[in-house]
Amino acid sequence: MNTSTHPALLGSLKQSKTAGKLINFSPGPTSLPEAVEERIADSFKRPGLTSLALSHRSPEFIDIIDRTKASVRRVMGIPDQYEVLFTHGGGHGQFAAVPLNLCHKTSDVATYVVNGTWTERARDEALRYCAVQTIDGRDSMGGYTTFPELKEKDIDTNSRFFFLCSNETVNGIENHRLPKLPESRRHIPLVIDASSDFTTKPIDWQDDGVGVLFACASKNIGHPGVTLTVVRKDLLGNEKFSPLCPGVFNYTTNAEADNLWNTPATFNIEVIGFLMEWLEREGGVAANERRSIAKSSILYDVIDNSGGFYRTPVQDKSLRSRMNVPFNVNGGDENLTSEFLIQSWNEGMVGLRTLTPFGVGSYLRASLYNCITVEDAAYLADFMKRFAGKYQMK
Repeated sequence: MNTSTHPALLGSLKQSKTAGKLINFSPGPTSLPEAVEERIADSFKRPGLTSLALSHRSPEFIDIIDRTKASVRRVMGIPDQYEVLFTHGGGHGQFAAVPLNLCHKTSDVATYVVNGTWTERARDEALRYCAVQTIDGRDSMGGYTTFPELKEKDIDTNSRFFFLCSNETVNGIENHRLPKLPESRRHIPLVIDASSDFTTKPIDWQDDGVGVLFACASKNIGHPGVTLTVVRKDLLGNEKFSPLCPGVFNYTTNAEADNLWNTPATFNIEVIGFLMEWLEREGGVAANERRSIAKSSILYDVIDNSGGFYRTPVQDKSLRSRMNVPFNVNGGDENLTSEFLIQSWNEGMVGLRTLTPFGVGSYLRASLYNCITVEDAAYLADFMKRFAGKYQMK
């Protein structure tokens, strides 16, 4: 086979004929924990209609959505002062929905921390709907490898909200706890894109000043097609949102309609409920955070002890993502990187490089979402050690 057309180099996620297992390290959409996928399969064996066919206004589906909301609240400790919404349009939809719901006029100011790919996109979308103040998170070399200090002078006191992404998947930067705004700016609601780290660490909703938090489902909590959006109730109201805000994106409209203003993603909502039930059985968020630390530490230890054969761009260990571990091979050597991808694919590890709108770059990425076990991370780490041992001196 011509190596340039090898499935591993084309982003293939199918299983190699030589692999005894398949481990999906994709950055999303990705797999769900095996037990959750089995629960989904079992749901199709029950007599009667499944959530794929239930009317969203039937008592059977109302029971599903109520149970899902209740389990999300329990697992994530969401206070009664917040609405739990199941929204459309993914994370990109929320990039528009946030300013449309929190800025009544286009002259209203919002502050964005831009320290990676997704906050760039969120900021650029918000420019259509409000006046944006940017806190630039680039390092001295012009790259995104850190998180900037939040200074009072850089945050307009009249900001309608303060936006950040708690885990930049492409750049490998994570806030393991939400940052605190300066004391004089804590009246400003935090808006958090938690699409890739939701359920992997606790959130102190009120003390951290969270106004809105959203997580598209396809990384840690479900399948593509639904976004979990948590909104503080004091941010709702007809006088709050833009008159141009579409009903499908309108937090107030959807909260008042109990998530039934239009047809929600019925099956996807039930899957979120299955994931939350699994998380409770596995010890909740505290246990999940311990697993996330263990998984990422296994890989960072290999990288840091490889003598430079593997490198990761984020040197500040307190900001290294537990969800997405970027690394290059021998300084980004193209031939060795291709060989790494082919050999790891042959051993059943897929998704380390997928095709994206941002190109492939020199870094591979191991994404360690809820579907990845500690044993899966150790399997990749063992391969990385063996590969380095074979090629490091050549």
